[in-house]
Amino acid sequence: QVQLVESGGGLVQPGGSLRLSCVGSGYIFSLYTMGWYRQAPGKQRELVATITRSRTTNYAVSVQGRFTISRDNTKNTLYLQMNNLKPEDTAVYYCNRGGATEFWGQGTQVTVSS
Repeated sequence: QVQLVESGGGLVQPGGSLRLSCVGSGYIFSLYTMGWYRQAPGKQRELVATITRSRTTNYAVSVQGRFTISRDNTKNTLYLQMNNLKPEDTAVYYCNRGGATEFWGQGTQVTVSS
């Protein structure tokens, strides 16, 4: 069965960096568009970034220039490098596999606070 397992979240000060990882299993990782989404308390889940099988990327305006999405198909792993983090980046971050049926990871908490 399809599984997505995120890691790398934590507490960081404003201006700091984190790298999230998501390992996919149960499907051919390289064939699918992958993405990161986030959900802050009291808000709807929102797109952060996506990367297609040909590595075309797309970012939310709020993270452009600060976050970088990438993938390593040899490791079935999706990454999100987050730099210059802001308190408004605080949220649970979810890994997503696209396609006719979407799949989600369990989420990893990112807290940006001094």
